[in-house]
Amino acid sequence: MMAGIAVSAADPSGLWGLLKESLAGSSALAAAQTDPTTKPLIKAVVADFLTSQGRTVARDGVKGKLSGLKPPEMKAKCIETLGQAGAVVDAKAPDDAAAFKAWLRQISQHVAEAASEGSWFGLGGTQVSEAEKATLDEISGALRLAA
Repeated sequence: MMAGIAVSAADPSGLWGLLKESLAGSSALAAAQTDPTTKPLIKAVVADFLTSQGRTVARDGVKGKLSGLKPPEMKAKCIETLGQAGAVVDAKAPDDAAAFKAWLRQISQHVAEAASEGSWFGLGGTQVSEAEKATLDEISGALRLAA
């Protein structure tokens, strides 16, 4: 969730754009669930998230970290949290760390590409705004991935 929220908070797209970006994050979870090449750690995270308890824990965690923050603060908190998650997986599951962190980065990329920025009813605009590109770079840095 934090990977998608960071991008959405970087350049808020209005209601329609936010809906598209939210669906992009959800579809990334569904894709990981059905892709036979998905690493077991990622499948386990997705399976956990798909349970009622898992969604509640994730939602409450996000709410606790982001409640009352403005979009720039939300983005920074999400990137900080992604960096922490990357460090945990590096320490606890080093064999799966690269794939897991790349998956988080891939989710953020899908969210960034979901809605055109600066468009009018889907016409014109840019696919990925400069603010979103910068956020994708920050996410890569936080996860210690090559840009």
